[in-house]
Amino acid sequence: MGYGRLGSSESVPSVSDLQPSRDASAATRKRRFLWLGVVFAVFLLVASGVSVGLVVRGRMRSNSPATRAPTQAIARACSLTRYPALCVSSLLDFPGALQAGERDLVHISLNMTLHRVGAALYGTSAIAGFAMDRLARAAFVDCMELLEESLDQLSNSLLVVSPPASPSPSSQARIGGASDEDVLTWLSGALTNQDTCDEGLQQVQNLYIKEHMESQMKDLAELVSNCLAIFAGVSRNKDFSGVPIQNRKRRKLLNAIDDEFPSWMGKKDRRLLQIPAANIQADMVVSKDGNGTYKSIADAVKAAPDYSSRRIIIYIKAGRYEENIKVGRKKTNLLFVGDGKSQTVIAGSRSVYDNFTTFHTATFAATGTGLIMRDMTIENWAGPEKHQAVALRVGADHAVAYRCNIIGYQDTLYVHSQRQFFRECDIYGTVDFIFGNAAVVLQNCSLWARRPLPMQKNTITAQNRKDPNQNTGISIHACQVVAAADLEPVKANFPTYLGRPWKLYSRVVYMLSYMGDHIDPAGWLEWNGSFALDTLYYGEYMNDGPGSALGKRVAWPGYRVITLPAEAGKFTVGQFIYGSSWLPSTGVAFLAGLAM
Repeated sequence: MGYGRLGSSESVPSVSDLQPSRDASAATRKRRFLWLGVVFAVFLLVASGVSVGLVVRGRMRSNSPATRAPTQAIARACSLTRYPALCVSSLLDFPGALQAGERDLVHISLNMTLHRVGAALYGTSAIAGFAMDRLARAAFVDCMELLEESLDQLSNSLLVVSPPASPSPSSQARIGGASDEDVLTWLSGALTNQDTCDEGLQQVQNLYIKEHMESQMKDLAELVSNCLAIFAGVSRNKDFSGVPIQNRKRRKLLNAIDDEFPSWMGKKDRRLLQIPAANIQADMVVSKDGNGTYKSIADAVKAAPDYSSRRIIIYIKAGRYEENIKVGRKKTNLLFVGDGKSQTVIAGSRSVYDNFTTFHTATFAATGTGLIMRDMTIENWAGPEKHQAVALRVGADHAVAYRCNIIGYQDTLYVHSQRQFFRECDIYGTVDFIFGNAAVVLQNCSLWARRPLPMQKNTITAQNRKDPNQNTGISIHACQVVAAADLEPVKANFPTYLGRPWKLYSRVVYMLSYMGDHIDPAGWLEWNGSFALDTLYYGEYMNDGPGSALGKRVAWPGYRVITLPAEAGKFTVGQFIYGSSWLPSTGVAFLAGLAM
């Protein structure tokens, strides 16, 4: 989230003075969380049947003192983690761990973490009806949403590594064809979710609410981190060297020609992205003038089926739609088609300054898997004076934005988590205007630095990879890094940097991109003194333009000039986000490797 990432303007208000968004009615909240309690109780029974039974069927844990010492398998597995003492103690307390081998501990650790996250969700929901100030309420709502998302991610991961003997149709639909790369993505996302929740809680002034929630969340981030480390270490031969882990299975990199759709695309998908929007046979049509099935985008999203396995097309006719859109995790495989960047505009103005959390400032927010957006503008027009104000927030796996404008100032594009691809998009902003912890590639995009507030510096990226085992980072490939019209005449007064490290293992690369002369010769900016300078991974590979000169770049231990194509190749679409062959099915043209 954007807490603690304000720009350098002296006029920036204290974050503790900022109040979050809105209150729902107490009655509605109580009904919602009573329902959650019932669902969670059922969920625990199902999860227990799916996973624990696979490991501990017919086994009973001994209570004798001798069994409290970790086995060799537990000791080895926990040695892979960042929190080994917690790893050992948590596994010792979980049924079946003492009898398990090292590979069995993968799904035991997943199952244990799943139960702990579920218990946190249930325990936190107990205070839903309590009186809260607006800041506490916003943090509470954020955490509930993020915990629900993490439950899905952990449950899906468990079904992959420990599938039931007779999977249900719903579980088959969720995990069909899933791979180790999918599990690594989901666990990385679950850890990012917990980090986002924790950041929101730090701003809460109501001590009772804050302490109750923190007690429910105790050790969750560390447990997810340990779970990620055990899975990654056992399944991927412990290869964590600061660059992305290559897929264990060899994949043939597909050749795609720039500005054309790939030859291996089916005719239906290729035609869908080639023909004009007005000729698409849409499931829903949104039009402000009433000449459609819906007048608002929000109504169309609400009407879309939950967990759709087929593509649902929502055509948004030309017009300016002043809405804040949320595509929740149940709304899968939605394709939003506009009439063009300058024709279909979705606009909002929420900001942290106006008492919203950064997470909820987004004009358009999406977590539903398989999101595609084409030919439209997403804008947050709050302005630089109101600081964090997100235009587009994406936490959806296998998400694609194609030929879109994403316009804001600070925190324009929140690439929150999971795998994302942006192609031929124009992204405008000032401070940290591409931020988050997704595994994301921006290809053939234009990144426009705008004029910031007085005394501010522009920073294009603020990547928040917190754990070295996360498969996340921002890859900027074959893009244009340029000054917007309002910055161009005053660019000497406002230095622009390629990025600054929001979290300890921040990872960003620029490859084969053009950089304008507004880029400061140092290239990169510190976050706070020496923080993260030896643990980050910032790389540049064969960029050009006046801002690409390397002679005066920073000399941080984590910064590198990439010279080997093999190393740069790990940040391409083919190796960094390709996973399970998902991107070709979208029909969006892309370049799988480095070369055109």
